[in-house]
Amino acid sequence: MEKEYSELVKWSDNLSCGIKLLDDQHKGLVALVNEMFNHVTSDETQEHEYFNKVIQEAIKYVKIHFATEEKLMLAAKIPGYIRHKKAHGRFILTVLDNVYDYKIGKRFNLYKFTKFLKDWILSHIALMDKQDFEPIKNTTRAKNSRKFTFSGLQKHLFSLSL
Repeated sequence: MEKEYSELVKWSDNLSCGIKLLDDQHKGLVALVNEMFNHVTSDETQEHEYFNKVIQEAIKYVKIHFATEEKLMLAAKIPGYIRHKKAHGRFILTVLDNVYDYKIGKRFNLYKFTKFLKDWILSHIALMDKQDFEPIKNTTRAKNSRKFTFSGLQKHLFSLSL
């Protein structure tokens, strides 16, 4: 019998920071966490095989996303850049510590790792990102009365990130 797909984190407007580029990337991170959660099997061998396949792509995705946020913060002169960048650094160190432990053969718990990612989403994205990117959203809303997108800047940020 096949396991039913379930969502550990459900995307909602509560997670949205109102900037399409970042929201789209955040949706990708939510999808990644849900995918990992659905690979929690209590079968250590299966979980190790899955983690080995997915972790390098996940790290690359997160690095691109963090670089996008940080470049946007610098370009828009958003206060709190240093605090935000430090939070990103702590997250990356925690992920890399988990990867290192996994690679040297320490017991790896996919459920615990997935829960860490969920907690990050609910604290960093839903709170810190919303707060830090609010000035951009409000400035643009006042000018355009529509959701903010970075059509020209978006391409530039991605080209710098790759």
